[in-house]
Amino acid sequence: MALVVWFTVGLALWHFTVFLPDRFWAGIVGALLGAVAGAMLSGGIAQIVSGRTIGDTDFGTALIAVPGTVLGVAAIYALGVRRERLASSD
Repeated sequence: MALVVWFTVGLALWHFTVFLPDRFWAGIVGALLGAVAGAMLSGGIAQIVSGRTIGDTDFGTALIAVPGTVLGVAAIYALGVRRERLASSD
């Protein structure tokens, strides 16, 4: 159940990328993949560290996915900006 929560948090926060310039690697789909991957990764790490099973969910399960989502989207954005700069310098 925690996987569904993390995926949903990543998907929900991904919707806010519409307010950013479209410089994501692979466009909006890349932003979606970065958001969901970041949410899953941070949620999984927190779940393992806390010693809880994948079926244990609470409000904290949703909150722990937020930083991972932001970092995942930021990483995909930075990768897109970097590729854009490299392409324009050629």
